[in-house]
Amino acid sequence: MKQLFNILKNSFEYQMHKAFGTGEDMVKPGVELPKDESDPASPLFRFIIERHLDDRDVLLLLLALVPHLSPSYLVDIVSGFMPGGGEFPLFGGVKAKNHRGILPTGETALFLLAGEDMENRIQATDYIHGTSCLFRKGILSLEEVLLGEPKMSGRLIVDEEYVELLTTGNILKPKLSANFPAQLLETELEWEDLVLNDKTLSAVKEIEVWLQYNDILLNEWNMKGKIKPGFRVMFYGPPGTGKTLTASLLGKYTGRDVYRIDLSLVVSKYIGETEKNLSTLFDKATNKDWILFFDEADAIFGKRTNVRDAHDKYANQEVSYLLQRIESHPGLVILASNLKSNIDTAFSRRFQSIIDFDMPTYAERLQLWQNNLPKNIPLTGEVCLKELSRKYDITGANIVNIIQYTCLRTIEQQQKTIRLEDLINGIKKEYVKEGKML
Repeated sequence: MKQLFNILKNSFEYQMHKAFGTGEDMVKPGVELPKDESDPASPLFRFIIERHLDDRDVLLLLLALVPHLSPSYLVDIVSGFMPGGGEFPLFGGVKAKNHRGILPTGETALFLLAGEDMENRIQATDYIHGTSCLFRKGILSLEEVLLGEPKMSGRLIVDEEYVELLTTGNILKPKLSANFPAQLLETELEWEDLVLNDKTLSAVKEIEVWLQYNDILLNEWNMKGKIKPGFRVMFYGPPGTGKTLTASLLGKYTGRDVYRIDLSLVVSKYIGETEKNLSTLFDKATNKDWILFFDEADAIFGKRTNVRDAHDKYANQEVSYLLQRIESHPGLVILASNLKSNIDTAFSRRFQSIIDFDMPTYAERLQLWQNNLPKNIPLTGEVCLKELSRKYDITGANIVNIIQYTCLRTIEQQQKTIRLEDLINGIKKEYVKEGKML
């Protein structure tokens, strides 16, 4: 990796010599990648080769990464030409609260690519804002600055997941926080564990087909200009009928991360904050191959109301903003709701698919009982799964909770069989939780 960063050093030293008038006979160094066996094995080198990065993108990527690997790198370059200290605004860069070195800005990038030549700096600015694949894909970005300050004075930022990927080869998955209101959904279950009717399963299969073949449709079939990006799906049905598990399995079997949006961190009572929170989320997800899952989406995607006061006005603006962001998002967005009627019809018209998760039928409940009961612990003779399936109209989630309760009771009592009494008590608990009479 050291050889890669020598490329950055040579380019900076060339521009510094030019700026200080000491490099009249110098030839601008090219970006020559190392040919020995050490650097080519690094994640950073592989990334550069696999993405076919332009020379300018190679320099920009190295510049954005260097503070994470060598805090004194940029300080050493400047102090080598200014040993007595002083200001050198052309170099750009800012100080941070904790980091003791120089953090590169867009101005640092312009100096690296174009020195002090005005025309070349304009071309470099245009490259960064329009051509660079690193900026277009959100791998690099410029921090927003205060109104009136030059946009290129914002910090040059590399996406934190790519810092980990390019240095260690590992992918750092974002964690739930105030800055990232979503949580990774994972499951150890298989498709066989999901019990749905044939109509629902067929509709779910359509989503899987889109995930598998969308790139071919858009790029190889040249349908980009005719078909809107992304795929929008609505799951509706009672709690516990498999909506979340379906989203998890779609991610598991297509190799995509599924993030469940925590609406409590998204929705804000302060005007404009909800839109800001969602904008941050969608911006981060735009260039990732993620599935976004909005559970209990009624809270934020509900019907717009007649405007009676300022609160109604801004609530409607939030819904309109969400509609626009979801419609332009290039990935899969799943909205889950208990009732289809709770969702604004403006959203419904824009869904590619609306999938009904019904309460399980008798046959499906029987299959759920059979699938989830432990295989190595027998049932007492009085337990009839067919009778339980016929008599109690409950969901798959209810059945899993009942089985968990019953198994713990069986272990506690040191029983060797699962008893009907414990199963019935578990059923009663589920009915009480939902305010239903047994």
